[in-house]
Amino acid sequence: MVVSEPVFIGVDIGGTKIAAGVVNVHGKIREKIRAPMPSHATGEEAFAAVRGVVDRLLPESQLHGPRFYIGVSCPGPLNPQLGVIINPPNLPCWRDFPLAQRISETWSLPAVIDNDSNAAALAEAVWGAGAGFSSVFYATLGTGIGTGLVFDGNIYHGRTGAAAEGGHMTIDYRGRQCRCGKRGCIEALASGPAVAARARERLAETKEPSLILDLAGGKIEAVTGEAIGEAYKQGDKLAESLLSETADYLAIWLGNIVDMLEPDVIILGGGMTEMMSSWIPVIREKMPAWSINSRCAEIPLVRARYREDSGIAGGAAVCLHEDNNSR
Repeated sequence: MVVSEPVFIGVDIGGTKIAAGVVNVHGKIREKIRAPMPSHATGEEAFAAVRGVVDRLLPESQLHGPRFYIGVSCPGPLNPQLGVIINPPNLPCWRDFPLAQRISETWSLPAVIDNDSNAAALAEAVWGAGAGFSSVFYATLGTGIGTGLVFDGNIYHGRTGAAAEGGHMTIDYRGRQCRCGKRGCIEALASGPAVAARARERLAETKEPSLILDLAGGKIEAVTGEAIGEAYKQGDKLAESLLSETADYLAIWLGNIVDMLEPDVIILGGGMTEMMSSWIPVIREKMPAWSINSRCAEIPLVRARYREDSGIAGGAAVCLHEDNNSR
C-alpha cells in the first residue's frame, strides 16, 4: 500500500510580517507568500490576517489530498504543548491566545506551534546545516538573538517550555541593559540594534568621519545596522572596528556555550549573520580562548541553510516531528 507523503504549511509570524510556504517532507519550499502582520490590532484581526495567508496557500481541493499539517513559528513566550501564544512583546495582539486550536478549528487540520528559534533549529537539524548531527545549537542573530537546541531530532524545551533563551546569557554584568531587564546579555551587545547603538555613541563621542554617518544622511540618530554593514563593505574603519568588537562578543558567548553544551555543530542564521559572514572564521579562531574545552576548535561553526526562510521551514519541521510521532 502506497502512503502519500505529508505536505506542510509552514507559517512564520513576526512583529511586522507573516510569511508562509508549502513545504514537502524533504524540506523543499515549493511556494511562498508574505503579508503584513497587524501586531497592534485585536487578536481576532491578527488571526484574520493569518487566515488570509493560509487560505491563499491551501485551496479547498487540497484539503482532500495527502496528509496536511499547519505549523507556526513565532516569537515567545508561548506554550508549544498547549499551542497557546502567551505574551510576546512583538505580538501585543495576542495574550493567552489558543492559536493552534483556532487553526485546527478553522481548517480541520492538525496544527502545531513553537518558538521561532526552536523551530528554525529543528529545520536546520532535519534538513539543513545540522543534518547528520546528534546535538545542534542554533542561533539567529538579528533584531534580537534567539537560540534553539535540538538533541537527537527533538527540540529541548526544558521543564516549562522556556529553555534555550541563550540570547539572554549575560557575558558582562556591567554592560548595557537589555530589553529583558538584565545587563550585558549577548543580545544587548551583538544584535543589530546593539551594534547600531554603539556606532551612534562612537560617532557622538569622537566626531570621526565615517561612511556610516554619510549612509545615515548625516544624522547620528538615523544610524542602523544596515548602514554599518554597507560602510564595512566599502572599507570604513569605524564599521570594521564595530564588527571586530561584535565578533569578540560572539566568540566569548559561544565559548561559554561550548563549555555548557559541547554541541556537535553550531549554526548561525539571521540578518546579522549575513553582515558578519566574513567574521565567522575570526569568531571560530577566537572561541577556544574563551572555552576550557580542549577540543572546542573541532566543533563546526557554520551558516544556516534556510536564512530568510527559516521560519517557514521551521513551521514545517515541527509538523514533520508531529507527523512522525503520531504514526
